[in-house]
Amino acid sequence: MSPAAPPSAPPSTSPRPALTSRLLDWRIRFGVLALIWGFSFLFIKVGTEGFAPFQVTFGRLLFGTAVLAVAMAVKRDRLPRGARVWGHLTVAAFLLNALPFSLFAYAELTIPSTLAGICNATTPLWGMLLSLVALSEDRPTRVRAAGLGIGFIGVLTVLGAWQGFSGLDVTGTALALLASFSYAVGWIYVRRTLSDTGVSHLSLAGSQVGLATLQLAVVTPLFTSVPESVEVVPLLAVIALGALGTGYAMLLQYGVVAEVGPTTASMVTYFIPVIATAAGVAVLGEQLAWNTPVGAVIVLAGAALTQTRASRRTATAGARLGAPEAPPSRVGMRPAGAGKVGARDGALAGASSPLHAPASPGAGPGPEARAGHTATCTHP
Repeated sequence: MSPAAPPSAPPSTSPRPALTSRLLDWRIRFGVLALIWGFSFLFIKVGTEGFAPFQVTFGRLLFGTAVLAVAMAVKRDRLPRGARVWGHLTVAAFLLNALPFSLFAYAELTIPSTLAGICNATTPLWGMLLSLVALSEDRPTRVRAAGLGIGFIGVLTVLGAWQGFSGLDVTGTALALLASFSYAVGWIYVRRTLSDTGVSHLSLAGSQVGLATLQLAVVTPLFTSVPESVEVVPLLAVIALGALGTGYAMLLQYGVVAEVGPTTASMVTYFIPVIATAAGVAVLGEQLAWNTPVGAVIVLAGAALTQTRASRRTATAGARLGAPEAPPSRVGMRPAGAGKVGARDGALAGASSPLHAPASPGAGPGPEARAGHTATCTHP
């Protein structure tokens, strides 16, 4: 939601102060969004200290759904209609929420939150790789192809490939990378199926997260048991992860996309691993080898190159998928199909991503934002 427009200035007053105030407000919200999604990996880590991974995921989706449901009620937004839309939303909920959220939770049982945050930054790389096959209109330029190669060199640097991945939990890392891959697949799916539904971004995103909650409500009791005791800190982490990272952050991203556009909003993707790393080191006392931050920088540089656009046609399509209910002039991460999130946004739209996203995811995070309605969550 965009902030209310500032009061009109008197005739004798220069319009510059109002513009400055507006930009400051956008920058603050952008910073808050980056902090929330960056700290999401810390919240996951803390949450798994008191709950099973599926329980952490179910909790975050439940509280995220509650926030979005309240927003929908306040705006008097209606749920989508039509079996086809709900069918596509069910698949999107699995690819952009239920699956990657669960994978990250399981991954952080054995890997640091810093590494999980860096793995999340690979979503744009997977997205471009998949788009070569799935999206005929999204062919790579030489710069983007170079970005893909650079990005994966960064991944190998983070993992310490030259030393045989010594000291690295391969399973946990693979799960985190698979979560990022899921955001990318979800973004492609959303872009193909939900970008022109005519339904508001908030309605699509809220419905998607709600469906993911139902999916986890079925799965969680089958693979977990009720905790014998509930610790306060892990519980608060799960609440923050859901209410802030999966609910409020998605709403924040919609406002940022509406005010400054999907391209600028998707830049939040590149701050997430930086904040996740700083939070893991400062709060959780996680250790970093030299190759982790160096590899992360290479990954982000490659991811940035893969997001360059060479044609007006592509840019126009991205704007259509990323603007949240803009007047006729992505999760719409990315956050929904952008028409209404990757790098969401929204991830992959949202929801993210990611943002969250991812779209995305986010999506999630980054890709979500481009994807459209899911700002969730490529956010993490």
